[in-house]
Amino acid sequence: MSDQIKNNSTNTSNSGIKAFFSINDLREKDYQNIDLLPNERLALKNYDRFRITELNKQVSKDKFHNKYMQLQVMANLSPFEEFLKEVYFS
Repeated sequence: MSDQIKNNSTNTSNSGIKAFFSINDLREKDYQNIDLLPNERLALKNYDRFRITELNKQVSKDKFHNKYMQLQVMANLSPFEEFLKEVYFS
């Protein structure tokens, strides 16, 4: 895991490292038994709820796989703060 995640730093460098924590970054912290802040834990909970809801809406195998891949991209490339928005509180 990068020093950026271990140190909980969100600064960018010239090396092209992203400047935010994603859902997947938070999962990695959690798996390493690094304490998560309450808003980080809430973002994980909201993402998981959203993920299950969205996958359950799919009516075909192809749509399910497409949605699954879209959700993977969101978990890896979206800042976790996205999942603190009210739209994900359902």
